[in-house]
Amino acid sequence: MTITENATTTGGYMGFVGVSTGSSSIMQVFPRWAEVLGLPTTELVGHDLPMDAGPAQYRAMVEQIRDDPHHRGALVTTHKMNVFAAASDLFDELDPFAVSCAEISSISKRGDRLIGRAKDPITVDLALNDFLPADHFARTGAEVVILGAGGSGTALSWALAERADAPAKVTVTARDDGKLTHLRDVHRQHGTRDGFIEYVRTDSVEQAAALVAAAPAGSLIVNATGLGKDRPGSPLPDDVVFPEDAWVWEFNYRGSLEFLHQARAQEAARGLHVVDGWRYFIHGWSQVVADVFELDLTPEIVERLAEAAESARR
Repeated sequence: MTITENATTTGGYMGFVGVSTGSSSIMQVFPRWAEVLGLPTTELVGHDLPMDAGPAQYRAMVEQIRDDPHHRGALVTTHKMNVFAAASDLFDELDPFAVSCAEISSISKRGDRLIGRAKDPITVDLALNDFLPADHFARTGAEVVILGAGGSGTALSWALAERADAPAKVTVTARDDGKLTHLRDVHRQHGTRDGFIEYVRTDSVEQAAALVAAAPAGSLIVNATGLGKDRPGSPLPDDVVFPEDAWVWEFNYRGSLEFLHQARAQEAARGLHVVDGWRYFIHGWSQVVADVFELDLTPEIVERLAEAAESARR
């Protein structure tokens, strides 16, 4: 983490908790957004933690943010559930999404109070609405297969349960029974109707591919595993067969993106609609920046931010 002298003596700085924050486009984008939004600082600093970080590392990171008067707050990616598990007691306030989903994606300050929020159920819904027709599920009878039951997969399943145009069924996969148990508990607390979510443990990419191939035409297939970003790989094998006319959503926008390449390879033959994670990135960051700096975002402002970020896309 590098902090300029200017940042510590003027408007402070915002943090970014991740695995390889230096390679994220936000490092180029944030100063441009600061100009668009009139923020008091253009400084964004990374807090890199390994995938296998222990509770003490998470607590030290949260304490550093809390105790540094120049630190305005932070966005958390990859480590959202681990931050909650290890350090939720350090926060003075947690929003209902953070408590129900057991994750923290936004760390902000209000005076001497440290606030933790889970923004993903909001941001994933905004990103979904950017590309999926409003009546898609009612019109087609399509289903959803979410590969991965971590923070992003949990948030999407939550958003789909709230959606007016809800799919007939949502299948969520995981390699870990613990994550599926946690997801069941989240939906039980949420009051999600019985039978809406199917929780499936997949021990191999072939098992996941079978679920994808069996989904009806027009279904939404989502990579929420994180594979292809911080770790190489895909939750599916190269010979997977996507449903015809499916919407295939890769939550990542950077990295090796194997899942995205698999979908692109079948795009023409299967009539796929392939979407990467760029708009999810835009909504995710803009919502947390607004939280940290106490701003109200309109759709028009979000589009201005998207335009300002476009040149950094790769």
